[in-house]
Amino acid sequence: MTGDSKSADVENFHTEKVDYSYQQTASPNGITQEDFDFLNNFPDEKRKKILRKLRLMPMLTLLYLVAYIDKTNIGNAKIEGMTEDLHLRGLEYNIVVAIFFIPFILCEVPSNMILYKFARPSIYIGSIVLAWGTIMTLTGIVQNYAGLLAIRFLLGIFEAGFLPGAILIISNWYLPNETQVRIALLYTSAATGGAFSGLLAFAIANMSGVAGLRGWRWIFIIEGIFTVAVAVMCFFLLCDTPALSSGWLDAEEIRYLELRQISRRAQMPSEYKESDGGHFNLKIFRDILFDCKIYLLTFASWSNAVPNYAMKFTMPSILTGMGYANSAAQLMTIPPYAIGAVSAFGFAIFADRTSWRYPFLVGPQLCIITAFVILFAMSGDIKDNVAVCYFAVCLACFGMYPVLPSVNAWNVANTPDPAKRSVSIGLLVCTGNVGGLVGSYIYLDKEAPRYPTGYGTSLAFGGAGIIAATCLELLLKRANRKKAAISEEEIHRAFTAEELRQMGEKSPLFMYAL
Repeated sequence: MTGDSKSADVENFHTEKVDYSYQQTASPNGITQEDFDFLNNFPDEKRKKILRKLRLMPMLTLLYLVAYIDKTNIGNAKIEGMTEDLHLRGLEYNIVVAIFFIPFILCEVPSNMILYKFARPSIYIGSIVLAWGTIMTLTGIVQNYAGLLAIRFLLGIFEAGFLPGAILIISNWYLPNETQVRIALLYTSAATGGAFSGLLAFAIANMSGVAGLRGWRWIFIIEGIFTVAVAVMCFFLLCDTPALSSGWLDAEEIRYLELRQISRRAQMPSEYKESDGGHFNLKIFRDILFDCKIYLLTFASWSNAVPNYAMKFTMPSILTGMGYANSAAQLMTIPPYAIGAVSAFGFAIFADRTSWRYPFLVGPQLCIITAFVILFAMSGDIKDNVAVCYFAVCLACFGMYPVLPSVNAWNVANTPDPAKRSVSIGLLVCTGNVGGLVGSYIYLDKEAPRYPTGYGTSLAFGGAGIIAATCLELLLKRANRKKAAISEEEIHRAFTAEELRQMGEKSPLFMYAL
């Protein structure tokens, strides 16, 4: 087989139009020729029917919705009197926001390693959701700064496992060219959550005085109780694995879903062979930590994480700076988040259809830069430029929300080994959330309403993200050209099957997704 024909085969792999028949033998730990024939002859209409039948996303989307609301509703509580009641001064509000991210960042990778060991993800995910829902409810009765710090720290511990866990679960059900739409669907629930959070906060704040509690306390209590209810639903409604879904999938459908995951990498049997030493393999960590791709993806992720997290916690305050009253500011947060939801889903559809991530990542990043240039230039006289500045806030959300699905789908597509994928997903989400820690400190109350530090920092990270994404695209293209220049016969003469297996995505038989 020539280098060109090998490259074409791998491109077909990335669009999931694989002809599995070119694998004439199965490894001792692999699947049989009968299984390959089953995949080759599986009708396309049945495949589409199975994908439409999958019940995974509704529960994950609802869970991420409550995760987002619980993480960011402190911004809504702030303008309803929380800072005054708890006597927060200076940077104390920023510290309260930031402390959430310390355990949130540190616990993401360990959480995914634990989840990988669970036969039933619904048990693990349901347990952490129940824990953070209880903590969120208790936030409504904190009495001082120290108590708020403690409760936010605990919230960070238990929320840490959800997003990387959800992406891992999605990657175990769907193939690479199907993941970005699903991750986008998950992430659009965050944008929807932003809109819903403002509306919900507006409604709940009117309960101020009920049982002698201020409105901001009821925001935490009501939303926390809702999270607990969703956690209970998770134990029963979150899909685990195809093998454990015989109640709504028949035997043929289960076989197809399992075999297509195994056959994702025809030449890479590590997809269905346990890595030596099990999941907790130091080689996996070393490979990831010395892989420049994860760092470039992290910088690309920060073009969303820094401005997005910062704006999540500050948007109500930005809108009050435009002259809106507290209640109106809560409602005016709805359109930007709704625009972000539509944007994330739209870009994901095109990225999955083309199996090309780069243009659908850089395009939104350019919108981020444009939005923060406008805000940086016009916010000094924001009350006379309300329409322009509000447009810029909407444009920022339009650009920010497609970034996370794109970055994570790109990572999944280029990490075929499942054990390594579980760690790399956790690590990418973890390092990406460092941006949330940075974002917690860039909008300073003393700089309102101009916020030069906030808008300037967001602009800088948007630019850095474009540079990182471009470098990664060029790096992967160069690597693919080098691999394509070597014939398959030369590869098999130079390496044994076991050596190729151990190389993972670095194998000359694996072409990177761009």
